[in-house]
Amino acid sequence: MRKPLAGALLALVLLGAGAPTATAAAPTTAAPAPPAVPAPAVRAVDFAGTVALSNCSGAVVRVPGSQPTDPALVLSNGHCLESGMPAPGAVVVDKPSSRTFGLLDSAGTKVATLRAAKVAYATMTDTDVSLYELTSTYAQIQARYSIRALELNATRPAQGAAIKVVSGYWKRIYSCSVDGFAYRLKEAGWTMKDSVRYTAACDTIGGTSGSPVVDTATGKVVAVNNTGNEDGRRCTMNNPCEVDENGTVTVRPGINYAQQTYGIVACVGTGNKIDLTRPGCALPKP
Repeated sequence: MRKPLAGALLALVLLGAGAPTATAAAPTTAAPAPPAVPAPAVRAVDFAGTVALSNCSGAVVRVPGSQPTDPALVLSNGHCLESGMPAPGAVVVDKPSSRTFGLLDSAGTKVATLRAAKVAYATMTDTDVSLYELTSTYAQIQARYSIRALELNATRPAQGAAIKVVSGYWKRIYSCSVDGFAYRLKEAGWTMKDSVRYTAACDTIGGTSGSPVVDTATGKVVAVNNTGNEDGRRCTMNNPCEVDENGTVTVRPGINYAQQTYGIVACVGTGNKIDLTRPGCALPKP
């Protein structure tokens, strides 16, 4: 699992190389130019709505049915809980909490301290997620700080989709694509299902745990960043391995992962309350 300050920050090395150009004789009759293909729309992604926890990253999030007067939710990882990592099979529901979160604006500047009322839901079984219910509503946050919550996409992300991992802890944004999905991701005693695998450009580090993963085409959250294989080891802490449907194990040194969030949407009911009995809700139950 990605923990804060797990290692030194890597220096950025900028490499540039010139490329030779080639010329060709022009044809005597110019062929008609093909019609222009419009570039896919890209939503601007910044730090607005993300938060810094004491040990991780996170974001103020909403589902499509959330109302302005609902208590706001903060999304992070289960392994970021102040009480420690939930054991395999454990599910935390409606546990009182007074944890605080540093709310960031678009530039990454802290503009407020938000406070939790409770851990609405958390687990490290099948996924790695925590949802805190705040003492503030979405309307109050928007009126006081002009910041809107990030919306959870209700559909599964697509392979090849361009994404950004936005860390409120480090105030850093990583850009890459969805490389694929791990049928099972095993790390020490925990097993996660259908995890998002990044392309290598998202070289996330300790402290980025809980960062929202934003689809740049929609601007919506499709996953929550949570782990990566640091040392090339097999299925150990900080070295998750992939296991396919046939039980074949694959280790990808240096590659990082996130847990999909579309499945959360069906589990949020009236008043933004987590309701694990709602139709379509497949989150693990206590």
